Amino acid sequence: MIYERAADIVLDDVFLHLPGFVDDARVFLKLEGLNPAGSVKLKTALALVEDAEKSGALRPGSRVIESSSGNLGVALAVVCAAKGYPLTVVSDPHATRQSIRMMESLGAEVVEVTQRDANGGYLQTRIEHIRRRLTEQADLVWLNQYANPANASAHRDWTARALHEGLGHIDALFIGAGTTGTLMGCVEYFARHSPHTRIIAVDSVGSVTFGRAAPRFIPGLGSSRRPEIYRDTGAFDKVLIEEADAITMCRLVAARYGLLPGGSTGTVLAAVRQLGPALPSGARIAAISPDMGDKYLDTVYSDPWVADRYTEYAELASLDTTLSAR
Repeated sequence: MIYERAADIVLDDVFLHLPGFVDDARVFLKLEGLNPAGSVKLKTALALVEDAEKSGALRPGSRVIESSSGNLGVALAVVCAAKGYPLTVVSDPHATRQSIRMMESLGAEVVEVTQRDANGGYLQTRIEHIRRRLTEQADLVWLNQYANPANASAHRDWTARALHEGLGHIDALFIGAGTTGTLMGCVEYFARHSPHTRIIAVDSVGSVTFGRAAPRFIPGLGSSRRPEIYRDTGAFDKVLIEEADAITMCRLVAARYGLLPGGSTGTVLAAVRQLGPALPSGARIAAISPDMGDKYLDTVYSDPWVADRYTEYAELASLDTTLSAR
C-alpha cells in the first residue's frame, strides 16, 4: 500500500494474542505503536489538527502549540510537518529524552517547564505557559487535547470501531486513562454498539483523575489535573496501578512474549493480570497498548533508574520473568 503522507499511515488492525496471560481467558493486545509517530496519539493528533482546520481556527500561516509529555508531541510533530504548520510543544522533565529529540528532529520547538504545579506535577504549569504565549502571539493556535471533543471522537470513530470489527465479541476492555480521550471515545462507542462489553479504565497511582496526587515518574497515563473531557458516567470501572507494578509487567511481557511494551501498556496489562482472573471462564479480554518500549529504555528498562526511584523494588532486575505457558 502506498501513502502520500507519513501522517496517513494509521495501522488500526493489529492485535497480539497473549496465550496464558490470564487463566481460562483469551487476552488480545491492540498494538497502537506501529505507525510513524509510534503511538495511539497519531489518531488524536490528526483529529485535533483537522478539527481546527474545519472550524477555521487553523489557517495557513498559523502556528500550533500544545502541551505534551511525549507521545502527542511526537504525533503532532509528524502531522504538522506533513501539513506545514510550525509547532511548539510545551513539555516537562518527565518526558523521555528520546521523545524530545524526536520532536525536535521533526522540526518542533520544545519548551520544557520545570516548576511543579499545586498537585506536584507539571501539567498546570505547562498549560499556564501556553496561556501566556497565546496572549503574546496572535498566530498561535492551542489544540487543547484535554478539553477538545475531537480527542474522544477520534477514538470513538477509529480505535473503538477497529476493536469491535477486529475482535468481535469482547467481554472486557482495559483502557489506560491519560487525557481520557481514548477512554471516553471507547465508552461512547461500546455503549451504543456492544453494551455487554465491560469497560475497565486504568490509571496510575498518584494521578488525580481517579485518585489523589502523588509523585509519578513514568509519562503517559495519569494526570496532575483532571481533563475537561473526562466524564465519570458510571458506565465503566476504575482501577489504579502502582508504577512499580507497571514496570514489573513491562519486563515480564518482554521476557515471555518478545514484545517490548511502553510504560502505559505495562500499567494496562498489570490491571488485566489483577482483574482478569475474576472474569467468567472463557472470557475474551482486549487491552489497548498505546505505545512500544523503545522510548523507555533509559527509564522502565534501566535498572539504575528503577532502583533510584522505587527503592522497595530495587530487586526488579532479578525477578523471575517466567510466565506460565498455556
